[in-house]
Amino acid sequence: MPERFQVRVSKDYLVFCSGHFISYEGDKCERLHGHNYRAAIEVEGTLDENFYVFDFITLKRCAKAITDELDHRMMLPTKNRVIALEESAKSIRVRYKDREWLFPRDDCVLLPIENTTAELLGRYIGERLREDLRTTYQYVPEVMRVEVEESFGQSASWTWRGDIKRA
Repeated sequence: MPERFQVRVSKDYLVFCSGHFISYEGDKCERLHGHNYRAAIEVEGTLDENFYVFDFITLKRCAKAITDELDHRMMLPTKNRVIALEESAKSIRVRYKDREWLFPRDDCVLLPIENTTAELLGRYIGERLREDLRTTYQYVPEVMRVEVEESFGQSASWTWRGDIKRA
């Protein structure tokens, strides 16, 4: 098996403070609350001509751009089957059974996910990052991991494995 290397970034600036709530057990919904999330990104592969898996500085900058979009926003899932969203130019009305919230549009980020769990936030960040690396830098890692920590000692991770080619 050829050598494999990993690069991991987890800095204090890969944090985002966001509001959310999730549906669970099919018909329940949490109360509105928030977290000081922290993300960690790892890419794995072989070394390039510069003896890098991928440049740390570029990886940090790309990851920070994504977490900055989530920071100080109400995160709302657009694919949730029990939480309904109604978007207007100025606001987003959110409904779950007899509960209702109205948020200023600019304070929200609509995420194309089923629920705003740490697991799916990891997938969202990872897929966005992978696409950015592919289109901007023509780089696709062999393996990418994204960990999202909701609070100290409580995190979830997402792993993507690409088409690993052997030499």
